Amino acid sequence: MQLKGSEILVETLIEQGVDTVFGYPGGQIINVYDSLYKYKDELTHVLTAHEQGAAHAADGYARATGRVGVVMDIYEALYQRSDRITHYITSHEQGAAHAADGFARASGKVGVVIATSGPGATNLVTGIATAFLDSTPMVAITGNVGMSLLGKDSFQEVDITGVTMPITKHNYIVKDVNELADTIREAFTLAASGRPGPVLIDIPKNIQNDICEYTPHSLVELLPAPGYDEEDINKAVELIKASKKPYIFAGGGVVLSDTSDLLLKLAEAIDAPIGTSMMGISAVPRNHKAFLGMVGMHGRFAATKSLYSADLIIAIGTRFSDRATGNKVKFCPDAKIIHIDIDEAEINKNIPCNVGIVGALAPILDTLTERAGTLKHDEWTKEVQANKDLEYSRIVQNYEMNPKVILEEVRRHANDSTAVATDVGQHQMWVTQFYDFSEPRKLITSGGLGTMGFGLGAAIGACIANNKEMTVMVTGDGSFHMNLNELATCARYNLPVKVILLNNNVLGMVRQWQTVFYQKHYSQTTLDRKTNYKMLAEAMGGEGFIATNPEELKAACDKAFSTEGFSLIDCRIDSDEFVLPMIPANGSISDIIMKKEEN
Repeated sequence: MQLKGSEILVETLIEQGVDTVFGYPGGQIINVYDSLYKYKDELTHVLTAHEQGAAHAADGYARATGRVGVVMDIYEALYQRSDRITHYITSHEQGAAHAADGFARASGKVGVVIATSGPGATNLVTGIATAFLDSTPMVAITGNVGMSLLGKDSFQEVDITGVTMPITKHNYIVKDVNELADTIREAFTLAASGRPGPVLIDIPKNIQNDICEYTPHSLVELLPAPGYDEEDINKAVELIKASKKPYIFAGGGVVLSDTSDLLLKLAEAIDAPIGTSMMGISAVPRNHKAFLGMVGMHGRFAATKSLYSADLIIAIGTRFSDRATGNKVKFCPDAKIIHIDIDEAEINKNIPCNVGIVGALAPILDTLTERAGTLKHDEWTKEVQANKDLEYSRIVQNYEMNPKVILEEVRRHANDSTAVATDVGQHQMWVTQFYDFSEPRKLITSGGLGTMGFGLGAAIGACIANNKEMTVMVTGDGSFHMNLNELATCARYNLPVKVILLNNNVLGMVRQWQTVFYQKHYSQTTLDRKTNYKMLAEAMGGEGFIATNPEELKAACDKAFSTEGFSLIDCRIDSDEFVLPMIPANGSISDIIMKKEEN
């Protein structure tokens, strides 16, 4: 019998006597969930709130059918230095990792997170991977069992350096106390130099207790960035001057390198529109005349359409993610490409380029602007404007209480300096489409890894990095259940985090794909949870509100944004609200979906 791999998987589970499975659906496992839908009479699926919860549930299921002290010495040292170092305790190590990530993203400083061995260390893994994929500078410090117990399956022992090797810039296990100080210094240097990223230091218990001489050291210096090649600059300038339709594609590297002003100078000098990756959002003020919005799968129509019409793409600090490019063979086939990045490994990795320039963005952008001179492209400007006009004429809001209305109301209550953290899903895309960002580092989101449950911890870190200024966290009811326990952290530290919950009672992004591509097989995406979010917020020490229409939303925002501490607004939206435009996976501009088909 001929079966798909996903069907073979389910058939084999049934064959082996399995009658119950635990899990959580998502884009890359949707085919298995389609098969589970077909076998739903033979195999029971239990939907948890978090993949970690699913693993523990499966563990407990198998077992039923057949204070951690390792890093207390580090915390004693922190206690003795409490006048100089502030330590924030979160509800969960993963939340601590996300908080450190958000702190780094919002401040540009290195985020630091500390956890014990075993489960404490492994609970950091998702947060470390999130930071790695988004190039966030972070140092994770974990305790471990004493060296004499390593490799013996000791209580709460895990080889965390082995686990995190693929998701860190570098990691260490310190085996000599005399090397500890220099190891920490080197970790900070590596985390912040070049393309930033996380570094982990694992410190066994006996190393924490050993004694050695400590010599103070000055603040570490960053490693020098690679110098750009003059010949590459000259080739790039030639392409810019020859172009009739130049387009700047800016990524998260612009935000990380604080080069937004230089980016705008280049765009204005060569008369080029700007589109961004998701991580590049906030690099350009939304109201800037050159800014078109995010490109790609759920990007703005004008941004993506103009990208595909350009004859020259100047890609700056971006890795050409598949969500931005779609089908790489069909990606802008008529355009020449200049790719500028501090990481040489990114050049020609995903999209071949005509010119690759490796180095720090600031001197490269400055040099290109100076040498390219002032250029005008009136016809190209008219074509881009026509794309913008077409986009605006095709925006359709199907419901009175919709994401655009909600996010515009939130923006009216926020400031230009307000950081906005998100979880992952439809709400994240709506934020990139509709929220008016005016300053860099104000969007705090998980791009590369797409981590549901990231937002609240990240909002906590961003809030602390910004001296406890008001911070917005936009989430969906699916993502929010994964780490809603961090509301306790918001309450304990009286953090003014304003949670905007777009509540549609479904896993919206997966449901949208099931609607469009899977014959409305809504396998495990209808949540049907009984959570009373207003009462939850109040039980956790904040204030809660419910908004079912624009009038209630305005009243709720008036109260929530004027209250001290954290608050939550449960915004009720329709389960079938879509994120549009939409380009299917491995598609191109010719496959773009602009409106939802109504039955």
